[in-house]
Amino acid sequence: MKRKDPKYLYDHVMLLDDDELANFINQKVMESCYFSKKIYVNTSAKSALEFLNNLALLETEASNYFPEIIFVDLNMPIMDGFQFIISLYKNKSKHLQNIKLVVLTSSVYEIDRQRAQEISENITFLNKPLTKEMLFEFAEKNKS
Repeated sequence: MKRKDPKYLYDHVMLLDDDELANFINQKVMESCYFSKKIYVNTSAKSALEFLNNLALLETEASNYFPEIIFVDLNMPIMDGFQFIISLYKNKSKHLQNIKLVVLTSSVYEIDRQRAQEISENITFLNKPLTKEMLFEFAEKNKS
């Protein structure tokens, strides 16, 4: 008997964190609960923006590959999570405008949460470590 493919909640998501171990653990958590078919992992905000901008240049061919959600760490070198988010919002590509953003951070500072909300009320703020329960709760709140 052929095994049925699991039903994934999302097709594509992106993890953006300069900590490779955090990315590995978060990816495994997502895979274990079939959160997304494809998980793009980036350790640099600049490389993540470059990847997304290159997809945007492809237009129709790339529309099936854009992440639906990006999980962003705040504390990264060179370009931090806030700078990444602001750059993403400044981009005029229709594909980039529809991405849901989740700040996934170890920051306990309320000012970080407030700053994220000032950028956009649609940004979800989660504290590390990522859990299956957090993913399911996010998915339930963001059903389309």
